Amino acid sequence: MDEQTLIDPYDTLLLDLDGVVYLGRDAVPGAPEALRRAARHGVRLAYVTNNASRTPGAIARHLAALGAPASPGDVVTSAQAAARLVAERVQPGAAVLVVGGMGLRSAVRAHGLRPVTSALEVPAAVVQGIAPDLSYGLLAEGALAVRQGALFVAANADATMPTGRGELPGNGAMIRVIATATGVEPIVAGKPEPPLHRESMLRTGARRPLVVGDRLDTDIEGASNAGVDSLLVLTGVASPLDLLTAPPRHRPTYVAADLSALHRPYPRTRREGDAWVCGGWSAHWEGGRLGLRGRGDPLDGLRAASAATWEAAGGGRADEDAVKAVLASSLPGCAPSAR
Repeated sequence: MDEQTLIDPYDTLLLDLDGVVYLGRDAVPGAPEALRRAARHGVRLAYVTNNASRTPGAIARHLAALGAPASPGDVVTSAQAAARLVAERVQPGAAVLVVGGMGLRSAVRAHGLRPVTSALEVPAAVVQGIAPDLSYGLLAEGALAVRQGALFVAANADATMPTGRGELPGNGAMIRVIATATGVEPIVAGKPEPPLHRESMLRTGARRPLVVGDRLDTDIEGASNAGVDSLLVLTGVASPLDLLTAPPRHRPTYVAADLSALHRPYPRTRREGDAWVCGGWSAHWEGGRLGLRGRGDPLDGLRAASAATWEAAGGGRADEDAVKAVLASSLPGCAPSAR
């Protein structure tokens, strides 16, 4: 009998996009192949993104061009979650001031609401998402509408977004303009808040989902909030240091270099005496210091170190300085990255 692979217990992958499947316009190496194999395995693929700037159709075309199996119905965006959230709180056909791109406007229209661009329309809500051509004028109209009493909803609160050139300002940075000008904080629809996960479950009918992401504070925290398993891939934002110093809500079920790990047995991390062991590696804390020794796959070392560090930290965070030296000396290059 074949050994169970990581993907076997799950019926649906809820996949982040930026930093997991692609970086900018280019695929993360090996990601399309891993996703095609998952689809052949009979697992449903859902691409769940905090990026609200593009329509599901545009995202699906981009994925297909990269060789990943995708149709518009496979894409779930924070724009869709935000539009549903607004539609549940305002009257049918209400005017909604959209501070964002076509993806957000299309999602608002799909819920029977009327996208507008001026506070003079007296909109019932303002919904904001990232867009490359976002103007001061539109931000100003959004601020005026919120001051008039409009509901303020943000597609997501990501401070940055990964690209092939590095991390750029995200919607979380841009919503500070309206929030600072009005003193009103938005309701956030995207990860890690529940609305986007709810949207994903409604659209996929998943029973045993696995959340796959590259960010601890959105993808992994969102999975924790929903009570489902998660896989952190080290091809985007999160680093080994981030992983080791993560608080409980940011700790993934699994950690891997990239999506190819879905199709291999996942190494078991186990307690042996006062140490945590994974593969050929052993890790333990003593006297406020992390001890790590072993050989073989450096990712196994990272898994053992994570288990030992999280146990020592309990409900808090491990001291960053206490693990930096160990990473540098024992696990150099343990996180292959497309960055």
